[in-house]
Amino acid sequence: MNEYRRKHRRNPERTVEVQDVMTEAVVGRIGNLSETGILIQADRALTDDALYQLRFTLHDNHGNKHGYEIGAHHLWSEQDGPHDVMWIGFRFIDISPDDAVRLREWVYANTDG
Repeated sequence: MNEYRRKHRRNPERTVEVQDVMTEAVVGRIGNLSETGILIQADRALTDDALYQLRFTLHDNHGNKHGYEIGAHHLWSEQDGPHDVMWIGFRFIDISPDDAVRLREWVYANTDG
């Protein structure tokens, strides 16, 4: 299978919940992350083409936790029929410079990228 995405993606080793900062509700779990976007597995649909402020926490290679708060644009969603799961793709539109560096390091940790 050919991979057409422009950026390397990484799956988290553990379940990572994603929260909508505005409502403080958990909207899903991270499927994978790149330095420019996120795939979320959700139990319900989100508003198409909307802007979200998302919050999640990742563990680095040393076990340290870091919280991220990122502005994101909802690009697409697709329902996995047999499982009643929504796959939702976002691109990042606002991330602090420090968080961008930290996220890039996390994405490329333990890879040749």
